[in-house]
Amino acid sequence: MVSWTIAGSLAGEPAVSRPDLLAEPVVKALALLPDADRVGVVVIDPELADTAEFCAAYGSPLSASANCVVVSGRRSGEERLAACLVLATTRADVNGVVRRRLDVRKASFAPMDTAVELTGMAYGGITPIGLPAEWPLLLDGAVARAPELVVGSGIRGSKLLVPGSLLAALPGAEVVEGLAR
Repeated sequence: MVSWTIAGSLAGEPAVSRPDLLAEPVVKALALLPDADRVGVVVIDPELADTAEFCAAYGSPLSASANCVVVSGRRSGEERLAACLVLATTRADVNGVVRRRLDVRKASFAPMDTAVELTGMAYGGITPIGLPAEWPLLLDGAVARAPELVVGSGIRGSKLLVPGSLLAALPGAEVVEGLAR
């Protein structure tokens, strides 16, 4: 039995039973996960989807939230993309660790339109579950070790509740110590 205690005043339910609360790529990815029953979902006000607002409104600890950002860089005319997952109390080291991992001269956050188009998810709701398979998913070590985290669901009207170990086991996931500052 999963308790999903980090959602503050919200009651979690199994994400697989609520595809209406998930972006299509997330639904498809959950169907392939052996431990999908460990992923919870909560309904939220879409206006409160940004991490700080969500935590303040629902009483979820900021330290139990993780943010997923899409990063891009170019090498020899080829665009290289990755997703980074760090605790909300930190920031991804985009121009250090991520730039070196992508082997590009300069890395930056992907433009909003690009991130939304390529992920099939809403801006502000992008989540590591259901990302394009060819992208590396870089997770800070603190994310991988977290017993439970709040992350996006692919839409702004809900959040996922998921163990860090499950995120670290996603296809393409790499735990990168020092990814976050």
